[in-house]
Amino acid sequence: MSNQKAYWDKVAPDKVFTTEFKIDVFSQYVPKTSTILDYGCGYGRTLIELSQNGYEMLHGVDFSEEMINRGRQLQFSADLQVIASGSLPYEDNSIDSVLLLAVLTCVPSDVEQELIMREIKRVLKPSGTIYINDFLLNSDERNQLRYEKYKGKFKNYGTFELAEGAIVRHHNEAWVSKITQNFETLHYEKIEFVTMNGNKSNGFVYMGRYAE
Repeated sequence: MSNQKAYWDKVAPDKVFTTEFKIDVFSQYVPKTSTILDYGCGYGRTLIELSQNGYEMLHGVDFSEEMINRGRQLQFSADLQVIASGSLPYEDNSIDSVLLLAVLTCVPSDVEQELIMREIKRVLKPSGTIYINDFLLNSDERNQLRYEKYKGKFKNYGTFELAEGAIVRHHNEAWVSKITQNFETLHYEKIEFVTMNGNKSNGFVYMGRYAE
């Protein structure tokens, strides 16, 4: 993700994130007294929604300093921190629930995604939960053409560059199953998202309980 920092810092003042957060699903499994970490929180839009729904122990981290600065200017109640690497500034077994919302799409590498998941599992309490939403592979001609265009450049099929400079990845479900293999599935559904550029894409919502 580090090689994309310049892009996200540049677009931080105006970028609007669009993937739906299903508060109804999340709140079934996460009490309002829980300590929650939004990994890759951007400017904090989901933390704001959680705060409005009665959650108070809120933390957010992002590698884009400008995204965090934007979030701090919104002056809502959450601890926001910049992380320079995948390492989280939290102790082992200290977090009740982690959010990972449209973050993996920005991480083309399998290795980097696995490192993120490893660090999340480190900070989660026993039986802690994770909520993930992200993008799945699409079968329409527009997406198929760009998957083919960039398959030689990037190791993972479904990874491509946007015109504005961002590198994004659409996932197959087998990979989603692999990175969540240490979790008991509480909720999984396929969903159609609207992307930041206003296009439709296949996606998924996953809720799991850590079961090492």
